[in-house]
Amino acid sequence: MESDMILYCGILFLLISFLYASVGHAGASGYLAVMALLSFPVESMKPVSLTLNIVVSLIASYKFIRAGYFDKKLFLIFALTSIPMAFVGGYLQLDPFWFKKLAGLFLIGSAAMLLARQYLKPAEQKKSISLFLALGIGALIGFLSGLLGVGGGIFLSPILILMGLTTLRTASGIAALFILCNSLLGLAGHYTSLPNLPKEIIYFVPVVIIGGYAGAHLGSGKFNTKLITTFLFVVLLSAGVKFLVVGGS
Repeated sequence: MESDMILYCGILFLLISFLYASVGHAGASGYLAVMALLSFPVESMKPVSLTLNIVVSLIASYKFIRAGYFDKKLFLIFALTSIPMAFVGGYLQLDPFWFKKLAGLFLIGSAAMLLARQYLKPAEQKKSISLFLALGIGALIGFLSGLLGVGGGIFLSPILILMGLTTLRTASGIAALFILCNSLLGLAGHYTSLPNLPKEIIYFVPVVIIGGYAGAHLGSGKFNTKLITTFLFVVLLSAGVKFLVVGGS
């Protein structure tokens, strides 16, 4: 990869990690969007996305949980099936054509879910969820997370809010740890079947540490995230359309 491309990616990954961490996410869909728009090789996308996801979700988990925004029981009923299925998805390698199509749909879906998450109003009273339904949702999210190189929190947190299971910021704390676990197992599965990481990753990790810490610090406080969400919606939608229409090339 040329030095100019590394610089552009570093700046964009810094911005993405900051914006996502401010809403309790790690940025995998954003990293995929950037790599789609910059025409990264498909084989690099999954390991890069998962590695950066692990770094940022670790920081976000610490900040949100320390601030008291977490529900251990709610986390466990979704993570129980999601974590092993993330390993299975990570192990599988999609044909580049189908990866682009599935990733395009994922990015468009992520754009919609991110926007929904911001404007949803949590229920006044907390509700409960069937254990079997939670396990099924967790398994599906985990498998797709490993397959595409994401953490799945961008789908989990709107589900938690839509179902009236918790508050907005507690959903962020649950999603952050959920993303960390899925990303770790997804990368482990990927490394089992294809043991290599792009060497450029050493340039990207430090910048997402900076962006992730700053974003999580502000997001776990009283930071207003509506403008951020709108910006991310446009980025994800654009990248998703590019993947679907022109194949990410």
